[in-house]
Amino acid sequence: MTSARGPGGRGGADSTRCRAVRGSCGSVALIALILALLAAAAGGAINSIAGGGTLLTFPAIVALGVSPLVANATSTVALWPGALGSMWGYRDQLAGTRAWLIRFTLPSLLGGAAGAALLLSTSADRFERIVPFLVLAATLLFMLQGPLLRWLRGHAGDARTTEPPPWLFVAYQFGVGIYGGYFGAGIGILMLAVLGFMGLTNIHQMNGLKNWGGLCINAVAATMFAASGIVDWPLALAMAAGGLLGGYAGSRMAQRVGQLAVRRAVVIIGFAAFAWLLMRAR
Repeated sequence: MTSARGPGGRGGADSTRCRAVRGSCGSVALIALILALLAAAAGGAINSIAGGGTLLTFPAIVALGVSPLVANATSTVALWPGALGSMWGYRDQLAGTRAWLIRFTLPSLLGGAAGAALLLSTSADRFERIVPFLVLAATLLFMLQGPLLRWLRGHAGDARTTEPPPWLFVAYQFGVGIYGGYFGAGIGILMLAVLGFMGLTNIHQMNGLKNWGGLCINAVAATMFAASGIVDWPLALAMAAGGLLGGYAGSRMAQRVGQLAVRRAVVIIGFAAFAWLLMRAR
């Protein structure tokens, strides 16, 4: 596992941690990679259903001794293959949505780039103080998933995916892209909400569009983070493998099973992560 050194980060944290546990860096690194892979598999599955996977993967990486800034960038890179897997799983649901996909793409890419640039300009110390509240906000957004889906199922819409969405939707998606490039947890819920307000009612089709938007946002953000040199690549590759499998599996399961227990577990994890990160930042 590479050193968790980022802008203002804790250089040498990994080597210190390796010496402290059984005196064997190799065994610690192997265990860390296995845990990271498992966390990413769960995160990829959750992302494919309605977002929120970062609430699992982000604290998992921080718990392994990586600074929050590096953990955020690494999590974004690691979960991108999971977004690709879930996108593939929903491909049949996107028939007839070409007009929406086209207008979804540019604001997602531009917003993701703006958010990633904003993160890279934030110092590690400042981000460590900000991130507990980002996790809290993402958890509260995730809690809205159930009420939002119930509202969507109870309201008939009149939007046609064969026609382009209004430009107000494009502007909104740009804002979602900025947030997604900076942190990302909860962007699935934000996109599902606006798709519902625009009149779409097919939740599987909406999940497909949401996954496409997240794929674009995370693609450009992950590219910028990788180019900046702050990504922990051994962890990222292990989590990418888990995220790819989890993303595809989650996209198939989401169309057949209920998710109440999963939502409750993620909310509990989110609040616990907020409390832990807040105490850690003091």
